[in-house]
Amino acid sequence: MSDSERSVDFKTSKLGTKEYWDNFYKLEHDNFVENPEDIGECWFDESNAEEKMVDYFFDNLTQHFPNPHVCDLGTGNGHLLFHLYEEGLRGELIGVDYSETSLEFASHIAKNKDYNVRFERSDILDSKDSFLRSNIEKFDIILDKGTLDAIALSDTLYEGDLTGHQIYPMRIVELLKQNGVLLITSCNFTEEELTHHFTKDHLFREFGKVDYPKLEFGGRKGSTICTMAFQKL
Repeated sequence: MSDSERSVDFKTSKLGTKEYWDNFYKLEHDNFVENPEDIGECWFDESNAEEKMVDYFFDNLTQHFPNPHVCDLGTGNGHLLFHLYEEGLRGELIGVDYSETSLEFASHIAKNKDYNVRFERSDILDSKDSFLRSNIEKFDIILDKGTLDAIALSDTLYEGDLTGHQIYPMRIVELLKQNGVLLITSCNFTEEELTHHFTKDHLFREFGKVDYPKLEFGGRKGSTICTMAFQKL
């Protein structure tokens, strides 16, 4: 199959805009202020994706990275990092997002629960981003739970005519240490599409994946979501 045949085209959506996420996390933060037990939405909860990512992390990654530097891209309300922290993960845990309101919300939760998790603003797709430039080859593990999905729905172009999801693998390579791992969950890309996206330029190799229940439609079997790990070469 050629690269053009494998290319994935997405229609732009409000889910790919900063304005949408600013408003979304402002509302979640307001709800949290009224009720500190309400720490916001857990994305892909219907597929138990976060639990599966956490299990995969401890079962397959901590043996290689016992005291890891971890970055959660598009951290939102920080739910995934908090889950890992609650399960006993220690090390440097950083969540980044381009939405200031998401960072205010996540930081408020961390302070309220006394969790040693840090949050910083970053648009890693921007080659001049200060977080990106100051954290080259810093991280052992990068997490993505739906962030590439949202990036693929944006109409913003980078470095002339490249889409965000085209730029994304190159930015991950910059942030990861040698042999570091990206653990990513997506509902917009299939396993085959993710594998092609991250391995076609020989930047990564497939490291592993999570199994989800398979559905059959039109004689073909597949899942509504996938979680895969890719290791930097």
